[in-house]
Amino acid sequence: MRHLTRILLGTLVVLPLPAAAQEARATFLNEEGTGTGTATLTETPRGVLIKLRLGALPPNQWLGFHIHETGRCDPHGGHESAGGHFNPSGVEHGYQAETAPHAGDMPNIWTDAEGMARVEVHNPFVTLNEGENSIRGRALMVHAQPDDYRSQPSGNAGDRIACAVIE
Repeated sequence: MRHLTRILLGTLVVLPLPAAAQEARATFLNEEGTGTGTATLTETPRGVLIKLRLGALPPNQWLGFHIHETGRCDPHGGHESAGGHFNPSGVEHGYQAETAPHAGDMPNIWTDAEGMARVEVHNPFVTLNEGENSIRGRALMVHAQPDDYRSQPSGNAGDRIACAVIE
């Protein structure tokens, strides 16, 4: 642990410095394998803040946005290589299900008239640190349709149109 040493009126005081916030980055690939945007993820005291800037999406639409279990994005396979939603607790999908949500469930995102999404989402169920709820090495996923927050197992959000590995 790092420490800050101060001498105050002849008394030696050693105070711990606050830990630097952990960060991760992710670069999105569309269905053709072209880079279309980025995400910056920052550890907070209670979860992870995800700042998303992503283009080449369907314009003026709500789109499903999730964390998927596997950090593999294969555009030619429809990004199926990313597996299902990150769900370490084994609960139901969606904010409206009784035992839900998955740790990887997040609110839908909105795109503007040019198909751009600039979003900040806080997910209180995950971490970048080691442990069961760590998302480092997993994938962020944008779907072609909005998540309905109740259909099992994944919200009926449609095709996977943008995928990014969290590094």
